[in-house]
Order: sequence, then structure tokens, then C-alpha cells
Amino acid sequence: MNVNIQTVHFDADEKLLELVSRKVEKLNTFHDRITKVDVFLKLDNLVHNIKDKVVEIMVHVPRHEFFVKTSSKSFEDSFDAAFESIINQIKRKKEKLAA
Repeated sequence: MNVNIQTVHFDADEKLLELVSRKVEKLNTFHDRITKVDVFLKLDNLVHNIKDKVVEIMVHVPRHEFFVKTSSKSFEDSFDAAFESIINQIKRKKEKLAA
């Protein structure tokens, strides 16, 4: 599994990158044919002073892609919400394939 973490408009600290890497590795327990995971960490400055933290996760498996985008006031919260959502998508797809 190839993991690609990109930060847009800022430099992430090591703790955040380590958290993202560690959690993304757990995706293998939900789908064994994941080829690539792209994680984008962005600052959304459309709102006046307060910048929302946006996390996008794209998971590539053969013949399918899962995508989720979430935003909140912290990267940790955004990533946790996006991670839960991507896990649910993967589980639903596997259930459909098994049925």
C-alpha cells in the first residue's frame, strides 16, 4: 500500500503526520487489496478569519475508489471523521460484493 500525505497552504508538524500515517496503516484490516491512499490536509480560508481544517482521503482499490472530505476546527477532528466515513464506505462495498 502506497501512502501519500500532502499538506496544502501550510507545513504540518510531525505529530500530525505520524497520527495520519499510523491510522492509515489500519485500513489494511478492512480491505486487503488497497493499492494507494492519498490524504490531503488543507487550510480552507473561505471563511473570514477562522480557517477550517479540511481533510480529504482517497483510497484506491482495483476497479474502485473511495473518497471523503470533511472539515472542522482541528485537523485531528477532521481526520477522525473522514477516517470513520472511509471505513464505512469500504465496509459497505465489501458487503455488496459478498452478497
